[in-house]
Amino acid sequence: MSAYDYDLFVIGGGSGGVRAARVAAALGKKVGIAEEYRFGGTCVIRGCVPKKLFVYASQFPEHFEDAAGYGWTVPQASFDWPTLIANKDREIARLEGLYRKNVQGAGGETLQTRATLIDRHTIRLEAENRTVTADQILIATGGRPTEHRALPGHEHCITSNEAFHLAELPKAIAIGGGGYIAVEFANIFHGLGVETTLIYRGAEILSRFDMDLRRALHETMEAKGIRILTHAVSEGVERRPDGRLDVRVTGGEVLTVDQFMLAIGRQPNTENLGLEAAGVKTAKNGAIVVDRYSRTNVDNIWAVGDVTDRVQLTPVAIHEAMCFVETAFKNNPTAPDHETIATAVFSQPEIGTVGLSEDEAAKRFAELEIYRASFRPMRHTLSGRQEKMLMKLVVDAASRKVLGAHILGPDAGEMAQLLGIPIKAGLTKDDFDRTMAVHPTAAEELVTMYKPTYRVKDCVRLD
Repeated sequence: MSAYDYDLFVIGGGSGGVRAARVAAALGKKVGIAEEYRFGGTCVIRGCVPKKLFVYASQFPEHFEDAAGYGWTVPQASFDWPTLIANKDREIARLEGLYRKNVQGAGGETLQTRATLIDRHTIRLEAENRTVTADQILIATGGRPTEHRALPGHEHCITSNEAFHLAELPKAIAIGGGGYIAVEFANIFHGLGVETTLIYRGAEILSRFDMDLRRALHETMEAKGIRILTHAVSEGVERRPDGRLDVRVTGGEVLTVDQFMLAIGRQPNTENLGLEAAGVKTAKNGAIVVDRYSRTNVDNIWAVGDVTDRVQLTPVAIHEAMCFVETAFKNNPTAPDHETIATAVFSQPEIGTVGLSEDEAAKRFAELEIYRASFRPMRHTLSGRQEKMLMKLVVDAASRKVLGAHILGPDAGEMAQLLGIPIKAGLTKDDFDRTMAVHPTAAEELVTMYKPTYRVKDCVRLD
């Protein structure tokens, strides 16, 4: 009989924590999982899922507009923000119930409470005013939007958390940041008819993505009517007598908006968890320090997901959780593989990418072949929309291995998921070339670009 109340206790009911709890419970382990807010975590409750629903909602104006070229007459459309919010909330509640049910169905116990560490084996359940013990402890408390407390008037700002619950749709919004969250929300609000301005301190949006995609998306967003201010930051926010906000930006310009959303990064949720009492080390930004197997410096305490600040993506947290179970309970030490992760930006048009960008690859390989195609997708030919699609393959000239694939255009995220398989497998451009095209599709460009558009040697482009 175990000397502890639980074989595994999980703190945090997001994607990573729930997966670990469910799989461990299915192995016959006695598992408890505590969540202080809502099961599902950032992704389900205030991240990927509601965001994607908002993306879908914001795309309809273009769909209605494009329909005319295909013979459809669409009556004057109107949009109701409260309806979208109510329907979104209903779907999120359904998913939250499934997350709970899946853990309980596997034999795990779900607890609605904040949990903190007393020592390396003892957890305090705050809402129940009691303590429990566990052999193994997994911390999966995720992260939250970074607040800009140094900004004068920061108390008037919102983050992505609040954007999902606004009482009314703003007429004008400014968004501070240039990462994928800022870019996605800029496209969402613009698509819903909101006058939108993006304020970014860098030279170009989406700093970690391939430069061709960044520039092309920037141009397309501006062509749609989204204003993008680069090399600029917000310097102060003031509430006007009429309730609107004045946002002062670099150079002295003042933007008058209804909401100012900060999307300047995320930080790990580690404050007041009792990490010091348990002896768990953290980094300067508060992230829990783990080894390659997700184990902390305390050998029975582990951490996965955004709280470790490795790769902040939901599928990564789930993968780390599965590796944790293999390591901790199956005597099969398994390190998460963080290389070659496919990802998407649900902008309009969206981005799908996997592998190295051209700039990253040029630093690692002596010579590259770049295959690049820009074209108007077939779906736009009758609609009259001038928006172009961009596809790009980055290839090591010596080995012919495809190092990266980058797409801007409709369904780019779906393509990136599938491209992740051959690129993860290390297939070559020759493998792509001998793959038959599916015609007519946009994706066929990926297997029909036979001649390099240009080469890059020793970081220098050769046309």
